[in-house]
Amino acid sequence: MNICPSCGEEMTVTQLTCPACGTEIRGNFRPNEFAFLPDDKLDFLRLFLKLRGNLTELAKELGVSYPTARARFDELMEALGYSERVGPRPEVERILSMLERGEITPDEAERLLRGI
Repeated sequence: MNICPSCGEEMTVTQLTCPACGTEIRGNFRPNEFAFLPDDKLDFLRLFLKLRGNLTELAKELGVSYPTARARFDELMEALGYSERVGPRPEVERILSMLERGEITPDEAERLLRGI
């Protein structure tokens, strides 16, 4: 939660506590954008980083298609506030989906992609 339920303004962290010894530090700390990600998106980000940003490997690791992995990456970017879509154009996604479903061969997909 980063928005005040009372007034709608951005909230800040004012205390850090060590659970081991009880030391407390007080002040105004502004959490980064990753602090407010839901667990599923944070787990996705960790895996993405572990795989050095390789979406093909990420898709394999998650057991999903490349277009699905790319869509999840785009959702993550949007959740982080980078909403400008930088992903493949719809034409590219359509061709990749056709290839995944076996409707076209890899050679046909390559020819179509080169024609874009």
